[in-house]
Amino acid sequence: MRLEQIVIDSNDPAKLVRFWAELLGGEPVHRELGWAHVEPPGGVRMSFQPVPERKDVKNRFHLDFEVDDIEAAVVKAVSLGATREGVVHTDEQGSFQVMRDPEGNEFCFVR
Repeated sequence: MRLEQIVIDSNDPAKLVRFWAELLGGEPVHRELGWAHVEPPGGVRMSFQPVPERKDVKNRFHLDFEVDDIEAAVVKAVSLGATREGVVHTDEQGSFQVMRDPEGNEFCFVR
């Protein structure tokens, strides 16, 4: 068994795939029935499935992306349409910054 892809519900898959492709690399692919995906270099395919309902509550699952420089990653993500949640947190495991993509899905930059 292996992880094939991560599927994220989206109101606008075409917009969300562009955000993630710009952030992580790879080319956005638009598929039938409104689906889209990106395969970041060295990563797992991220697919975006169209759904009518909006995201209203905190994710039960989120992605962590290891970065060399949290602040530089935040600046890039914000320039692409993400928002920062709070400040960088540091604990015994390292540091992390909570972010939201353009549709409000939480993810973190970690170091």
